[in-house]
Amino acid sequence: MTVGGTIWRHIREGEAPTPTNVAALVRHDSAVLGAERADELRRRLSADVLGAGPLEVLLTEPGVTDVLVNGTSGVWVDRGDGLRTVAVDLGDAESVRRLAVRLAGAAGRRLDETSPYVDGLLPGGVRLHALLPPLVDGAAHISLRVPQRRRPDLATLHRLGAVDDAGLSLLRRLVAARSAFVISGGTGSGKTTLLGALLREVDPAERIVLVEDVRELQVDHPHVVRLEARAPNVEGRGEVTLTTLVRQSLRMRPDRLVVGEVRGAEVRELLSALNTGHEGGCGTVHANASTDVVARFEALGALAGMSPEAVRTQLASAISVVVHLRRTPAGRQVSEVGVLRRHDGQVEVVPGLVRESGELRPGPAWATLQERLS
Repeated sequence: MTVGGTIWRHIREGEAPTPTNVAALVRHDSAVLGAERADELRRRLSADVLGAGPLEVLLTEPGVTDVLVNGTSGVWVDRGDGLRTVAVDLGDAESVRRLAVRLAGAAGRRLDETSPYVDGLLPGGVRLHALLPPLVDGAAHISLRVPQRRRPDLATLHRLGAVDDAGLSLLRRLVAARSAFVISGGTGSGKTTLLGALLREVDPAERIVLVEDVRELQVDHPHVVRLEARAPNVEGRGEVTLTTLVRQSLRMRPDRLVVGEVRGAEVRELLSALNTGHEGGCGTVHANASTDVVARFEALGALAGMSPEAVRTQLASAISVVVHLRRTPAGRQVSEVGVLRRHDGQVEVVPGLVRESGELRPGPAWATLQERLS
């Protein structure tokens, strides 16, 4: 019996594929194929049955951060220097759909007409997002975010140019001072990477409670408790939102409450927690500039039924510092460190450090920033 025939026998018997039985299938024909061809067949079968098929080689390539499938229109890869198209044949629309559905299953999620989009985490840590038509045109679209194999600390980010000497010293003081902060920036600007590096600086005696929609943040710290949201089941039940998890986290004695990405109504619970004695809390938020952070929080607060005035009042007393990142031709860099303050009845972010000519230099709020970190 050939390898293909053996595979179909396992499928008919309802046996789920595993690395062990895939390897066993290849050994069945290894005498005929030879060691080299058998090893190649094992890699291909593992990719097609257990992994990401033709995309697997891209996901394991050093330096790749994102792999994007635009239906049958092409595959794009980001190796840290922007998106580039690559020649990968995924077949027709039905083949791309099968790949998306299989990846969703590997992430423990469902993807079909009743659940036409999915967010999940693949074995190995790759973050998956997929959509099916008619939400997208033509064929399934797949977005894969590849985690860094190494967990960079602040010293590593300094060597890579993400932050200079002045910024490195200030960020370490930010963690030591237990000031509440948010990291802002656009998609792919390095917010999660920087947050992980900052949490690595937290005193090992402190307890970090981390809340995420999908597990993505890598934290090298001896005492981390991870809470992850859960999507509803096929009957629409069993959902556990970030809002619920933030509430639960407050009963778990956190020394540091961390929300991986503030993106919805959970902002109300987070601001409330940071205003009731939970020092050193932090998280990330999407914003095009540090000056947009207040408006972003107002928009998120509206999802929780909060008025803009209520958001500004709580935000000003909850968050002390904003660290803003930009993605530049030179790489992902800290472009600004600002302070949140009240002024003439408004709440604004004022730069304390600003990147000019490749260096972080003191800004208008430098004295205030120094005072808050003392």
